[in-house]
Amino acid sequence: MSMGHTLIEKIVMKNTGESSARPGEIKTVKVDRVMIHDIFIPFVVDKFREMGFTKVWDQDKVVLIYDHLVPTSAVEDVRHFKIGDAFVKEQGLTHFHRADGICHQLMPEMGYAKPGNIVFGTDSHTTTYGCVGCFSSGIGYTEMAAVLGTGEMWIRVPETIKVVIDGKLPQGVYAKDIILRLIGDLRADGATYKVLEFSGTAVEEMSVSSRMTISNMAIEAGAKAALFAPDEKTCAYSGVKMEEVDWLYADEDANYCQVIEYKAEELVPVLACPSQVDNIHDVSELAGTKLDQVFIGSCTNGRLEDLAVAAEILRGKKVAPFVKLIVTPASRSIYKEAVEAGYIKILAQAGAIITHPGCGLCCGRACGILTDGERVLATNNRNFLGRMGTNKVEIYLGSPATAAASAVTGVITSPV
Repeated sequence: MSMGHTLIEKIVMKNTGESSARPGEIKTVKVDRVMIHDIFIPFVVDKFREMGFTKVWDQDKVVLIYDHLVPTSAVEDVRHFKIGDAFVKEQGLTHFHRADGICHQLMPEMGYAKPGNIVFGTDSHTTTYGCVGCFSSGIGYTEMAAVLGTGEMWIRVPETIKVVIDGKLPQGVYAKDIILRLIGDLRADGATYKVLEFSGTAVEEMSVSSRMTISNMAIEAGAKAALFAPDEKTCAYSGVKMEEVDWLYADEDANYCQVIEYKAEELVPVLACPSQVDNIHDVSELAGTKLDQVFIGSCTNGRLEDLAVAAEILRGKKVAPFVKLIVTPASRSIYKEAVEAGYIKILAQAGAIITHPGCGLCCGRACGILTDGERVLATNNRNFLGRMGTNKVEIYLGSPATAAASAVTGVITSPV
């Protein structure tokens, strides 16, 4: 058996101070940070009190973020904010964000999740922070309440699937196409309680934002986490020095349960078709399919580079008649940067509806829900029945480039 270690094993070893960590072993880790979003706040607080806790283990390590219910779209939403506000005051929490953006964007963007950290959040897409080499995973409100009181969490060390992407991505192919292709190949349960570890020359060329798109959607294949070894780009983004994280790399003789390899040049734009994320087809197969709406945003693809790609395609053009284009930046700072770069102006001139940063249409609560028989092409991470309106809405998932190209024509269109 190989004696080397994977990225997840090294993070667990560093955290516990133990000299080894192997798949299947139970380890108790000290949690570096937790994130609670607005939907779960009342349930976490109730469980916290039910367990007999009165004080969180570390005020500095708790982050509360309002994003799913911003702005409120139901009277009941206000209750979540009142309970959250009261808990912040009671516990003296300082890391608290109301309408600053989506939790999974803010956690790495604000430096709450850093390379080598172990972070848990009350949302399945907490896997996103693996983009900077952070072991991050979603947990339920009962587990979160226990972590708030103790600062610890037990885990079973996961097996790792190594994903190698070598070469140069063709024009019109982006990180979203890569992760959709991988989910299609693995299927929705193909990485259940496993870690997806990404490497290869194409990965090395990716921005942190592109890596974020991939780690965000790892959960759609069932993954416990998705990890990228930190490099200079990671360090610049996270505000750390390379010598602080130079221990975080996968050993050459690390043991993997599976290795998947892709040649970047062979990848093409793809879509996840209704109503499963692993129902993957080439965009070319679906060309001409009529659309009622296009959505560009979410914690998957609402970053500055995504808005830049969309703006370049929409520059000097107009959104097709009778098609709604909704654009939702992932955070307030991204919105501001997009304004300064001129992207928001281009998108608005093309006819886009620009909304406040937040989850919006992705969680189907506000900003463009659809009804029976309507069809939407979106850049978020899930296309399940009923997610964006009624259960008779057809949801296709694709890259911002595919979305923007399709918004212009009013039908599914390849960006190539």
